[in-house]
Amino acid sequence: MYVLSRGLRGAAAAMAVGLCAAFAPSPALAEPAQPAAIAPPAGPAPAWLVADTVSGRILAAQDPYSLRAPASTIKALLAMVVFDQLPMDTAARATSAETDVECSCVDLVPGQVYTARQLLDALLIVSGNDAANMLADMLGGQQAAVAKMNAKAVAVGARSTRAGSPSGLDGPGWESVTTPYDLAMIYRAALTYPLFAQILHQPAASFPDGNGGFKRIASHDPNLFNYPGFIGGKTGYTNLAQETYVAVAQRDGKQLIAVMMYGKDDLWDQGRALLDWGFAQN
Repeated sequence: MYVLSRGLRGAAAAMAVGLCAAFAPSPALAEPAQPAAIAPPAGPAPAWLVADTVSGRILAAQDPYSLRAPASTIKALLAMVVFDQLPMDTAARATSAETDVECSCVDLVPGQVYTARQLLDALLIVSGNDAANMLADMLGGQQAAVAKMNAKAVAVGARSTRAGSPSGLDGPGWESVTTPYDLAMIYRAALTYPLFAQILHQPAASFPDGNGGFKRIASHDPNLFNYPGFIGGKTGYTNLAQETYVAVAQRDGKQLIAVMMYGKDDLWDQGRALLDWGFAQN
């Protein structure tokens, strides 16, 4: 029996702009005694989980505790640390060290001033690794930011998670590791921050272009924005992680999360199928 427990205390904030129903920390519920009449769909990700974020009940899972590289899905940890420690109007000037990174990137311009809120848009909408580096520096430097991310993982109950970089990029000596279960815990906690849900739900945003104007940045996760009740999703890819994906949707009083790891192909179809299956359960 899988149960998604919760390490948070206190009332959760209401979700921004009506995207999500508010929910407070509560004990996890056991799975129903009777198995589902229809088995959950298979897909290209061998490790996955679908859970109800309100009750904490895991509806179905396969290898939910297997250790995998998260790639950019770990950026939710960085976002929570930023929400905890930086006012959204905190501003800094980008440096060449922050922009010299393997992309995906939002193409920060050295010398341009960016706010924490703008960088969070870049982090969550286009998965900007350069934005992750800059936010980490605003938190006290790369090592300090990673330490804070790991402390946050423990605080929300993701005890098998270890961030090795702010962005989820991995390499010798700075690999990140997590599990489908832990990612569900991380995103469940992140959704208690109203601005996290608001940013994740944005298909696009306006962002400084480095020339005194603004440009449009568009989501790297466009494929489920037409899904009924879709709140948002986060993709990730590295050679070590392969395809990873987290998707969240809400309808009919249910808020579900689907986590997929180590896929050999795009995971949007699997995410849609797992959410469909989850919403069909009683």
